[in-house]
Amino acid sequence: MRGLSDNLEFRYMGAAVSAGSSIDSNSIRIDMTGYESVTFYTTITDSVATGVATLEIQQSDADSDDDMTAVTGAAATATSATNDDLNGTGLVAELRRPAKRYVQATRKSSAANIAYGEVIAILKPYRTPVTQGATISDTAYVSN
Repeated sequence: MRGLSDNLEFRYMGAAVSAGSSIDSNSIRIDMTGYESVTFYTTITDSVATGVATLEIQQSDADSDDDMTAVTGAAATATSATNDDLNGTGLVAELRRPAKRYVQATRKSSAANIAYGEVIAILKPYRTPVTQGATISDTAYVSN
């Protein structure tokens, strides 16, 4: 029996983003050749009432920010009702079988300040087992 880390590839995709009301922060781009799906995860570390936090997946045929377009339905959004109510929560967006070769996550904010933690990607390859990439220093697996 194999663990999740043999079947999924984990990647660090971008640093934390300090609070702002008009954030538009793109992650590193991923070449989806050889992968069936990608899930992006980010934490919300600070929120101000009325602030809107969004994690959106974008895609393109080119390895460039210029051509990226939002994938319809691939945006997770939360609106802060009171100061700090979203703190310590996360946003998750997943794309299966992308129509374009390259994808990226975009963290956005509007209306009032939102701050984000790092963004992580979890990729499901067509073939397993996987070898973790350069953004993973080490893995450990135990089965009792």
